[in-house]
Amino acid sequence: MAAAVTRLWRRSSSLAQRRSLHITPRVQKAKTGAEQIWLTRQHKDPYVKAAHVQNYRCRSAFKLIEINKEHKILQPGNRVVDCGAAPGAWSQVLVDKVNALGQDPAVSVGFVLGVDLLHITPLEGATFLCRCDLTEPTTHRKIIDLLPSGQADVILSDMAPNASGIKELDHQRLVSMCLSLLDVSDTVLRPGGNFLCKIWDGGKSNLIRDKLQQRFQHVRIVKPKASRTESAEIYLLAKSHKKEKASN
Repeated sequence: MAAAVTRLWRRSSSLAQRRSLHITPRVQKAKTGAEQIWLTRQHKDPYVKAAHVQNYRCRSAFKLIEINKEHKILQPGNRVVDCGAAPGAWSQVLVDKVNALGQDPAVSVGFVLGVDLLHITPLEGATFLCRCDLTEPTTHRKIIDLLPSGQADVILSDMAPNASGIKELDHQRLVSMCLSLLDVSDTVLRPGGNFLCKIWDGGKSNLIRDKLQQRFQHVRIVKPKASRTESAEIYLLAKSHKKEKASN
């Protein structure tokens, strides 16, 4: 299964980087009807415009900003792993929220580690592990080596596979990705830590939620306003990681 997840993650990361670019009518022309619909949506999307104004690498930054504002999952001084970090928008938010640059001397300095199969443009205040597969134990060891004290306070993921158009198949692929992230949390996340991952709502959503409930004290579903209304994406937020590892 690891090899399959790797291929899916590679395709989804590539798509994420292509779609993260700010779209302007002067340089982008649709070649198909589907592309024209996508471009039109981008031009009208207030979050795309806001990302351009505020210099975020893509609109997804506002999803994390909204979730954190409501649920307080990030604190100054946190050590955070951003899984599937390309193109780096969530890492931009994290650098600010955990005080990774030490700009506020009154609070602790945090650490942001982004991991992706693709190259990520460097970002001040963040460390990136590029060309790394989260399903591989070697990547887990690299994460531990880079994290201060070898543990994370928060693990986040906005990863998703490239949509095939077959709803159930896409759902199963994303479930597989989420299961691989749980392996990372068992190894890396400290007791009491928080976990957030995206999933497309479907028949196996409860499987991920049940596994999270085995590992965390509190689990809930969240859907930020920045998530498009027509999208099936939801986020599973798990807080207070239990000390003992859950049995599979």
